[in-house]
Formats: sequence, C-alpha cells, structure tokens
Amino acid sequence: MTTPSAETRSVVLERDVPYPPETIWRALTQPHLIAEWLMENDFKPVVGHRFGLRADWGAVDCEVVVVDPNRTLSYTWAAYGLESVVTWTLTPAGTGTRLRMEQSGFRQDQEQAYQGATYGWQRFIGALEQVLARIN
Repeated sequence: MTTPSAETRSVVLERDVPYPPETIWRALTQPHLIAEWLMENDFKPVVGHRFGLRADWGAVDCEVVVVDPNRTLSYTWAAYGLESVVTWTLTPAGTGTRLRMEQSGFRQDQEQAYQGATYGWQRFIGALEQVLARIN
C-alpha cells in the first residue's frame, strides 16, 4: 500500500466502485457532500483556491492544485507539520469507476502521521462509498 522513495512515501488506496465518474466527482467537489464523508470545509474546485478542512481533532490547510473534471482532483494537505498532496484519480472501469486516492509526501520521520493517514483514509473512503450509494 506504499510507494517507496528515498525521500518520502505515500498512502495509496484503490477501489472499484459501481458508480460513474460524474457521481464520484460530485462527492469529491461539493462542499456539503465532502462534509458528509471527510470534514467540514469551504472547498471550491478551482485551481489556486485555498480551503480548510475542520474536524474535532483540528484543521487542515489546503490549496487546490489540479482540477480535471471527472478525472483528477489534487490538493495540498498541511497539518501538524505534514506537507503532503492528496490526488484523486477516476478511471472508467467496466460498469463503474476505479477510484484511486494517493496522499504523498510523508517523510521517514512522520511514521505517526503516515499510520494515522493509512487508518483515516480507510474510514473516509468507506464513508465516501456510503455517500455515493445515497446520491447515485
């Protein structure tokens, strides 16, 4: 589940989901839906838009870096000394979509953050799948 590198490593999760990319894109880019599966936010799918994610444990500062509708969404993720990038890739697959999430940029001395992200993204993506089932 990791991409080894001399400098940093990544958390990568891939799932085949039975929904079209357009449905997944909505859940990844509409603030009220993001709040249901990830965190409260002021997200806008506009390159350069700075936004925050807020939860009871703290906040994440983000900036949108890539918006390719129904294909790729990428944003920076900065919290508690972690400077990383989250990239969502949507690829049509059979009757649904291959959903890929990669959070890259974990330094070797950030084991706790890496383990937390590994656990957290499993939960977030599980919640995302529940939102997708509801809005499809």
